[in-house]
This record gives sequence, C-alpha cells and structure tokens, in this order.
Amino acid sequence: MADVNIKINGRECSVPAGSTILQAARMSGIEIPTLCYLKDINAIGACRICVVEVKGARSLVASCVFPVNEGMEIFTNTPRVIESRKTTLELLLSNHKKECLTCVRSGNCELQKLARDYGLDNENAFAGVKTKSVIDDSAIHMVRDNEKCILCRRCSAVCEKLQSVAVIGANARGFDTHIGSPFEYKLADTACVSCGQCINVCPTGALSEKDDTQKVFDALNDPDKFVIVQTAPAVRVGLGEEFGYPIGTVVTGKMISALRALGFDKVFDTNFSADLTIMEEATEFISRYTEKKNLPLITSCSPGWINYCEHYYPEFIDNLSTCKSPQGMFGSVAKTYYAQKTGIDPKDIFVVSAMPCTAKKYEAQRKDHTAVEGLYDIDAVITVRELARMIKKSGILFNLLEDGEFDAPFGLGSGAGTIFGATGGVMEAALRTAYETLTKEELKDLEFTDVRGVEGIKEATYTIAGNEIKVAVASGLANAKKVLEMVKSGEKAYDFIEIMACPGGCVNGGGQPIQPASVRNNCDIRALRAAGLYADDRNLPVRKSHENPDVKRIYEEFFGEPNSHKAHEILHTGYTAKSKY
Repeated sequence: MADVNIKINGRECSVPAGSTILQAARMSGIEIPTLCYLKDINAIGACRICVVEVKGARSLVASCVFPVNEGMEIFTNTPRVIESRKTTLELLLSNHKKECLTCVRSGNCELQKLARDYGLDNENAFAGVKTKSVIDDSAIHMVRDNEKCILCRRCSAVCEKLQSVAVIGANARGFDTHIGSPFEYKLADTACVSCGQCINVCPTGALSEKDDTQKVFDALNDPDKFVIVQTAPAVRVGLGEEFGYPIGTVVTGKMISALRALGFDKVFDTNFSADLTIMEEATEFISRYTEKKNLPLITSCSPGWINYCEHYYPEFIDNLSTCKSPQGMFGSVAKTYYAQKTGIDPKDIFVVSAMPCTAKKYEAQRKDHTAVEGLYDIDAVITVRELARMIKKSGILFNLLEDGEFDAPFGLGSGAGTIFGATGGVMEAALRTAYETLTKEELKDLEFTDVRGVEGIKEATYTIAGNEIKVAVASGLANAKKVLEMVKSGEKAYDFIEIMACPGGCVNGGGQPIQPASVRNNCDIRALRAAGLYADDRNLPVRKSHENPDVKRIYEEFFGEPNSHKAHEILHTGYTAKSKY
C-alpha cells in the first residue's frame, strides 16, 4: 500500500494510505488518548477523547475513525483540543460514581488516569441529574455497576465480535442509555458464558469479577480447615504484571512463596492435573479414533467454551471430551486420593483455585463437579487480580520474595501441562502423549509448531503410527463458531479440535491482569504471555504428561489406568443442553 505525506504538529511524516489519524500519530511517536477505541474491536468515535484538529476542518474530528489523506495537517495538542478533551472528561465525571479510593480499579482506571493527566480541577463543573445506579450481581462470576459506566461500548463489542455471545448492549436512548441485557434481563438469566472478556476491556470499574478473597481469608483463619491452593499455568505468567514485571515474565517461584506467606497449608500446581487431564483425554481420543465414534473429539478444559457449547451448539455435546478440566480434576483428587492418603476428612479440606479465568467460578459450582457426595470439588476460585490483591493486602513484598517450590504430591507438572495456558497447548500436550502411546517410540521433536501462535483458527494434519489425524485449534468463541459451522456443513472434517473461550487461550483469560487500551492496542499481550509459557516448557525437566512421576504414582496407587471405571467416576463429567435465551 502506498504511503501518504502528512504533517502532525508541524512535523512532516509518511504513513500508509488508509491509516487513521490515531494510527498515524502513533507511528510518529505521539500517543492520542482514547476511551472507547480498541484495535480491531471497537472503532466508533463515541467517547470524543481522541479528537484532534485538522487544518481546513470546521470542527474537531475523532482520530480513531478519521482517515489520513495526502497533504493533511493535523494538530493533536492545541489549546482547543486540550479544552475539548477536558470538557468531555468533566461531562463524563458529572455522571460517574466517584468512589475512586475504594474502587477495585483505582490506580488502573483509564478514566482516572486521564482526569489526572488533564488536571481536572472542577469535577463538578456539570453537576445535575445523574443516571440511576443499577448494580447487577446476579451472575456467579462478575458484577456490573452502571453508575461507573461511560458508555464506551467496548464490553458489548467484545461480547459480540470476539465471542459471538452478544448478551449485553446499549439499551434505551438519550440520557437514559445504559448497558444491559435484552429486555433488561439479569445477566444470570441470559446465555452469558462467564468468559469475563468484557471485564478485561472495561476502562473503568463498571465491570469487575466477584471478589471471593474474603471467603479465602476466612478459610485460612479457620483452625478446622486444611486449606490448599492450586495455581493454573497462566497464573505464573500473568501475576508478575501486578507487581511491575514485564508482560510475559514467569514468576513461579515468587508466586509459590507468596501463597505460602498467605498461610496456605499446601501449595500445589495445576500443571499436575493438566497432565492428568492429558492422560485421560489422550486415551479417550485414541479410543474414539479407533472406534470412529463421536468424532471429532472436542476438548473440555475451557468452562467458557463448555457454557457456549451447552447454550449455542448442544448438538456437539456428544463430541465433547468427558474429562473434567484440570481445575476440576485437581479438586476431585484432593478430596478423594489426597484425603485418603493424608487421613484428612474431605469436608475439612478447603480447595482454592488461583485461575486466569472468571468462568472457573461458574465451573466450580456445577452440580456435576462433586467427586465426594455433598461436597463441591472446588471451594473457592480467585482470579489473578484477586490473588494480587490478597498479596498486597497482607503486606507481602512480592518482588523481594525468594523462590519457593511446590509441595508434594501434586507439585510436579510437565512442560506439556504448562503450555495448557496458551491456545494450541492442550492439543500439543495431547499429541505428545498420543504419539508415544500409539507408536511405542520416543518423540524426538516435542514442539508441534503448527498449532502454536495467536491466530484464531489453526489447522494441521499429522501422521501417527500410520494414521492420518486432522486437528484444528480455535480460540475466541467467534472462531469456535466458525469451526463448528464448517464441521456441521461438511466443509471440514477433523478428528480432534481444541477450543478455548478466550482469544489466545488462558493467557488472555477474563481473570488476568488488566492492561489499558494504550498497551492492548500496541502490543500482543497474548503472544508475550504465551512466549513465557513456551520458555517454561523448554526449561522443565519433564515435558510429557505420561512421564510425570506423580501422575504415574496416582495411577499405580489409586486409578489403575487411564479411563478406568474409577477414573471415570472421579475425573469425568457430563454436559446438559441449555436455552440460548
């Protein structure tokens, strides 16, 4: 594409034709503030924060939607522009719940930052009628407070465009406009899949996960409870961001030490139960592939995807792996095998999950996740953000901690378990085990690069023991929809499909640290975090699930073999078709 020559703040520059002013300014080293814009998701020019002056134009223009053309002269910081942005911010604040000191997003709020940057000295400049406060806390995983909403519509754009769910949007008109569900349904009464992607893109505190930190603190302070915690693969590559580490930094050792300092009796690794999942799922796949039954097999690790399938594609329920997710499997073995091994009554074991995912809160309360009658497998789920808040509240100096090590017998996880956190990771981990199981040969090259990367849909064909196996990987539910529709129409025929609800996989889960649009628009957070997990995989002594000695031991002592009757009773589950409405 040819370049066009423009001037920005009097400086000449060349940028690709078709660029918006916002993009051109960034290429020229100038950051124009935004509140509604999200790259490739939401470009609607609604917030008016990104306005600039264009020579010859009678009014200010929204830079996020205004294209450049040859000879254009742009001014991004004139007194007129600055005053306009400041007035817009004052108008937004005039209808905003100003509880910044206690808001969960204080210090990481894009509106708060702009108010500070533009030196607002009269936040009540337009005091008057305010939007009625409506708080929807009906869903298991999140809370919406419309009095903090600025109607940027990022949440509804993500829900519709990335997730193909579209259960939230702008209701009413004029001053009464607000974000809600159709017919003003509570979120819990819609087909919301609990993915939490809307929370991650909200610029204010209007959306947040349900905070279960006090529930965990109460358990830690209960002398009758034996409190254990498991940490998902993506937590170790996300948590550091809450303490100033670069995106993608692996902080496993400090994370373990912080959890131990919080008072957990045992700190375990979900990588262990990810390996357990692979043992069950790879065996399940080999069985189905051999019998040519209920193919393609579709992974079941992502509870947001499971919700989506149950609501929108119930015809694929028989294709779902019956394996519980690694979170579910961990809770199951904790309250059966571990309880027996330690002599602790299962009702006294309090299992906490530290997860990158808000849908895990929903999954933990599924009625079919009860390996011990009357007890949920998981007692509490906290996101990475909640874990960070607990660490800060307890005065633990995360950056100064020495590296700790996980406890036995669930402390050893393989590299295959680690890469579960990235899209394609479950597929790759399963292929490592399936290959060696079918061929009885050692797999020399462990990296199945065809299924790596942040592309929404990836395909590959592998020949294993003379069998041609066609696989697909999808992340983001809009991409899952495309894959399922191709399978339904007969356009594509796969044997094995991995689906993750969140674009990029768990590294971009709805419970991960929130990065502002200025970061999200200019670097690929998913790729940076995934790179950390792949590096972790390469550095671990065990890289295949079936070679994990702790996994071998639990089969020898408890389950017998993968997909045994006992394994099915404890490690597997079922699914139920649900209404779309």
